[in-house]
Amino acid sequence: MKFREELKQQRWDDHRYYHHSRINQSLHFLSSISFMGAYAMLVTSPQIAAIFGWVVAMWSRQIGHFFFEPKDYDEINHASHEYKEKIKVGYNLRRKVVLMGLWAISPIVLLLDPTFFGAFERHESFSDFVMNLGIIWLLLGVGGLLFRTLHLFFISGVQTGLVWLTKILTDPFHDFKTYYRSPIYLLKGELMDPMAHIGGDGIQQPQKG
Repeated sequence: MKFREELKQQRWDDHRYYHHSRINQSLHFLSSISFMGAYAMLVTSPQIAAIFGWVVAMWSRQIGHFFFEPKDYDEINHASHEYKEKIKVGYNLRRKVVLMGLWAISPIVLLLDPTFFGAFERHESFSDFVMNLGIIWLLLGVGGLLFRTLHLFFISGVQTGLVWLTKILTDPFHDFKTYYRSPIYLLKGELMDPMAHIGGDGIQQPQKG
């Protein structure tokens, strides 16, 4: 596939396999707004952008996957949860646990070692601590993206890695467009997306209207 075709395919697989829950979709809509705000803050205050991105945007994005997406057999796509986790291009749940674990433990390490193994001067105030933590979380986010991208270079090819990186960086804009109606469906009592636009072979079907 060409670059744009593979990008479209990765986005489609991500939606049909991992976004059945209207709660998860609504949280992704919230996350998309939060990430766009974090992107804007990167220009003036990258540390605050990183903190906002991890605490608000990232958490709202991930709790839907952990707590609201079904883990049983996917009748719509005819796939088990184990199969979907195995073929996941980006971070599956196991990898996300590792990434979120590193995120959660980093402020504890910074408290125990205010220099963070010699990387910073010892913080003298809470604001200094927050700024140092923001740098750590910013580097963790960038590192997480680059690590998986380079990993995909070796296991799936350079194009697949670059496509995934592009997908992740543009997900906030794509999710905003895809899931802005989800909170309305949720308020109407629809907890799960019927996925009527998915055919029996997993191919996207034309939508009416």
